[in-house]
Amino acid sequence: MRKLWLVFTQTATVCLAVLFVVSTLRPDLLSWNSRDNVVTIKESQSEAATRKTTSFSDAAKKAMPAVVNIFTTKDVKVPRHPFMDDPVFRYFFGDQFDAQTQKSTNLGSGVIVSGEGYILTNSHVVEAADDIEVALADGRRAQARVVGADPETDIAVLKIELPKLPSITFGQSDQASVGDVVLAIGNPFGVGQTVTLGIVSALGRNHLGINTFENFIQTDAAINPGNSGGALVDVNGNLIGINTAIYSNTPGGASLGIGFAIPVSTARQVMEQIVRTGSVTRGWIGVGVQDMTRELAESFKLQQVNGALISEVLRGSPADKAGIKPGDILIAVNGKPVADSASMLNLIAALQPGQQAALKVVRNRAETEVKVTVGTRPKQSRREK
Repeated sequence: MRKLWLVFTQTATVCLAVLFVVSTLRPDLLSWNSRDNVVTIKESQSEAATRKTTSFSDAAKKAMPAVVNIFTTKDVKVPRHPFMDDPVFRYFFGDQFDAQTQKSTNLGSGVIVSGEGYILTNSHVVEAADDIEVALADGRRAQARVVGADPETDIAVLKIELPKLPSITFGQSDQASVGDVVLAIGNPFGVGQTVTLGIVSALGRNHLGINTFENFIQTDAAINPGNSGGALVDVNGNLIGINTAIYSNTPGGASLGIGFAIPVSTARQVMEQIVRTGSVTRGWIGVGVQDMTRELAESFKLQQVNGALISEVLRGSPADKAGIKPGDILIAVNGKPVADSASMLNLIAALQPGQQAALKVVRNRAETEVKVTVGTRPKQSRREK
């Protein structure tokens, strides 16, 4: 019995020694460690998948080739020196201080939207430019011409002549939601093509005094001087907006996280009209309006605060001929509700000149429908209402 016990204890000691050596030098040979390794590998693969889903490199790679840098120059007259009106001064110095011209440069961004060379950008980027040069992401450069511009939406269409041009894919800006991740691509401060990340902060921003027609996408993706006209894209690299303005109170106009982009639905409609006819035609009825407020609604003894109060009717305008009067409250255009003066302006502008439109107004607390033959909106300069 004693002999068997000694054999058992020696065998157990040897086994424990072997186990210690193996666990120290080759822990991967042990079954429970192998399971741990499998778990670790799976966790690593999961982490890699998580990193992949939080990277937007595919969206950037898809959109960046179609975003261009725009460089413009124009001749600016230097004011005449006031001493030039003095004949004695002119006698000694001649006309060297007369009014002269000098080159003024500007930079911005644009988006190639067609293989034919059409580029969307902001009207203010190319406004009054004498020379426009476009630099592509692949290093090519080309002179561009302005096909047309619409200052009221701040959209311009350029065209370049180059082979094998990349073009961006249009997205659905109408389906964008607050909180969606977006990328802003452009040429901030002229440092070169740059991608910034943010979210959609708000939709339908208006009453900002930037453009006549406003329906902005607000984003906190960094937009700086030079980004104007660049792309705002979704996580799939599809274009949903044209970056146009920022809110900033810093001297250099740096981003404070409040940027605005024109929805691609608006930009595309304007572009198609410009390409087809060279300009944009909008409906017009010839009225001045203001937003309804609770105080105004109470003064008119109305329960709801909606619609646009007609404050002025131009003599001889379509509205005047149809019998619209100051004090009427416009609440619908062809059955589409009017929320405020901005929505009224957009609804009227979308009408086809020459056609009849049904306007529903509140007059003396009673609803009535008025038929108006839509006119053509007069051309106006940027920021002019």
